[in-house]
Amino acid sequence: MVKKIGIVSLSSGILGEIFIRHELKIGVERLNKYGIEVEFLPNALKGMEFIKEHPESRAKDLIKAFKDDSIDMILCAIGGEDTYRLLPYLFGNNELKMAVKQKIFLGFSNTTINHLMLNKVGIKTFYGQAFLPDICELSNEMLPYTKRYFEELITTGKIKEVRPSDFWYKEREDFSESAVGVNMKKYENTGFELLCGKSVFKGKILGGCIDSIYDIFDNSRFGDTVSIYKKYNLFPKLEDWKNKILLLETSENRPEPKLYRKMIVALKEYGIFDVLSGVLVGKPQDEIYYDEYKKILLEETAGKDLSVVYNINIGHATPRCIIPFGVEAQVNVDKQVITFSD
Repeated sequence: MVKKIGIVSLSSGILGEIFIRHELKIGVERLNKYGIEVEFLPNALKGMEFIKEHPESRAKDLIKAFKDDSIDMILCAIGGEDTYRLLPYLFGNNELKMAVKQKIFLGFSNTTINHLMLNKVGIKTFYGQAFLPDICELSNEMLPYTKRYFEELITTGKIKEVRPSDFWYKEREDFSESAVGVNMKKYENTGFELLCGKSVFKGKILGGCIDSIYDIFDNSRFGDTVSIYKKYNLFPKLEDWKNKILLLETSENRPEPKLYRKMIVALKEYGIFDVLSGVLVGKPQDEIYYDEYKKILLEETAGKDLSVVYNINIGHATPRCIIPFGVEAQVNVDKQVITFSD
């Protein structure tokens, strides 16, 4: 049972801005109702400008959260775009490796890179939710599907299985105080969809937001990502991906099909689709480019002995499940379930 959560801002510092104070208040009150004490790590609320300019402070917060034995769970505030800038402060002198111990770490989006950092030092993590977009949901309650997985994690410390949501929600455009208590519009969901390969397969899962992963291979967004990722060998070697399951989901930027293909081709050229046991693909936000992404995946993985499962409720489309990284998983599309060993 989680008794204390430490909240960190490892990418964007938006959590410290005045215009989202009403959301922060909702989130803290919800966690307190579970009997959970909330601690914001020292730099988590310093705002967007400070966080952007001080990656070393973000890194210190992560180290502190792991070292503090009173913190049972580390929860990321939100994603962002440049958490790769923490690498020199976490790996320059093995700072992260010396600090970590196994505890719950939960985040998604650009936090993908933090998951890869923690994977590198042997820590199992959880992907799929974050404080601001999920716990601070403006409806009167957290979204039921999202809430179910969050409650399972804070009460048991693990996720037993993931099934599809009955519904998906159109993303909010208004996050002001006037939107508090306003429900999101919902639509029927169609469940896990097998695009190719075997309907039953297994392996340990790793991956995340494809936009962030693409920065490992491409300097379009920041001029130094490729060199920094290479310097610290962040992306696992091809042999380390053997028989694993790659999780991919797209950001709120909703990449156009041309860019999406570039992202998939970068992974293809790395050789990853030749060694994986399968790929899990998150539902695109608001189902934008739903069919286009599907077509690209089919075309770029054609001829591979690979299972590709589409429309997982993970990442930037709401609601969100939670997927454990680093534990054995079995995907069964026929039974519409992904089960996890301890």
